[in-house]
Amino acid sequence: MRSSLLFLQCLLTLLLLTQLRLSRCQHGSEEPCSLQIVVPGLKGETGEKGEKGAPGRPGRVGPPGEMGHPGVKGEKGLMGRHGKAGPAGSKGLKGDVGDPGSRGPNGAPGVPCECAPLRKMIGEMDILVSQLSTELKFIKSALPSPAAVAGVKETDSKVYLLVKEEKRYVDAEVYCQGRGGHLAMPKDDAANGAIASYVTQAGLTRVFIGINDVEREGHFAYVDRSPMSTFNKWREGEPNNAYEDEDCAEMVSAGGWNDVACHLTMYFICEFDKDGA
Repeated sequence: MRSSLLFLQCLLTLLLLTQLRLSRCQHGSEEPCSLQIVVPGLKGETGEKGEKGAPGRPGRVGPPGEMGHPGVKGEKGLMGRHGKAGPAGSKGLKGDVGDPGSRGPNGAPGVPCECAPLRKMIGEMDILVSQLSTELKFIKSALPSPAAVAGVKETDSKVYLLVKEEKRYVDAEVYCQGRGGHLAMPKDDAANGAIASYVTQAGLTRVFIGINDVEREGHFAYVDRSPMSTFNKWREGEPNNAYEDEDCAEMVSAGGWNDVACHLTMYFICEFDKDGA
């Protein structure tokens, strides 16, 4: 429809031009007038598609679009390569001892030797080890705490334990009996001297010893109830039962004895037989 309208417009335009040309020729034109009417032909066939032109300039950046919907979670990828080895960890705890292994083959026979001296030496060492084990067993059972004990002193037949813990006479004896002994009972000069030197070396002035006349006034006996018939070390003027209240005994650092009240508290010395230690 549109092409038809265009055709009619072109035709009318040509007619107008023709009339104008004729009019000019009729008004004095000496040259002969000729009229050529150019009529547009029919529409030709569609030509071939031309080549693609050069790209145009980029347009302006458009506004940002709306956020899209979250996509579907993809499948788990393949396992990556192993990373570098980390630093060594701290040393672990020592494991349990394993089961004993099988018995190995017998060794080669030894070289003959004079074994009598070696046997004698081994026998002496066995005796020494036995003595040390016995003394260690005694110390473990007798010592209450290292802070309360000044040390251990020995003679051929006795072990003396100086306890630096103030107790009454009765409590001190109970303490010694609980460990298999008694308060120290010096029954000769050697034992008395050993105990006195022990007290002096410890820097003390007096200690309870195992002598009293609790059962019979004026008749002192050892705490194991054995009589005092052949030996004593009473200081001059002792025992005097001052205030009629001195039924127990103490030893001073010089080795002499005094009778004292049993309710006093002081350090004391325990005595143990070596055979029973």
